[in-house]
Amino acid sequence: MPVGEIVATHGLVGWLKVNPFNPETTAIAGDRQLIFEKDGLQTAQQLESSKRNKRQILIKLLGVDGIDDARKWIGAIICINADALEPLKPGQYYHYQVVGLEVYALSGERIGAITRVWSTPGGDLYVVQGATKEILIPAVKEIVEKVDFTAGRVIINPPEGLLDT
Repeated sequence: MPVGEIVATHGLVGWLKVNPFNPETTAIAGDRQLIFEKDGLQTAQQLESSKRNKRQILIKLLGVDGIDDARKWIGAIICINADALEPLKPGQYYHYQVVGLEVYALSGERIGAITRVWSTPGGDLYVVQGATKEILIPAVKEIVEKVDFTAGRVIINPPEGLLDT
């Protein structure tokens, strides 16, 4: 299961900056093995150390001891086995679980399908591929009325102008 993306190096001794898909995750911590996905390949990497840095996580991999070794991992998606994910409270879900769901307005109009969740400092956005364009929908309770995994859809109440071209 994807849990974050490596976005930059940090310092000169091999640390990497990770944007976690769930800012409160504990999945990228401790002495554990991570799976990195980049350019269609999966590679197992051993986590040596990690620490929080605002909304990001800094990680150090075993055997990655310099900026040149670390740089090759920028853009990699970090994955872990699903059984290693922490349990969620009722009403919560992981980002990967909404990718692929169809998005509909309360009126019944199909908006598109969620292709990814974009975590920003202001909050999460659903990236929805519509018929002719991508639409960014804030993943907030004021807009998202219902996430129905059984039906495979998300119902939204878009404010005026959200879906305009």
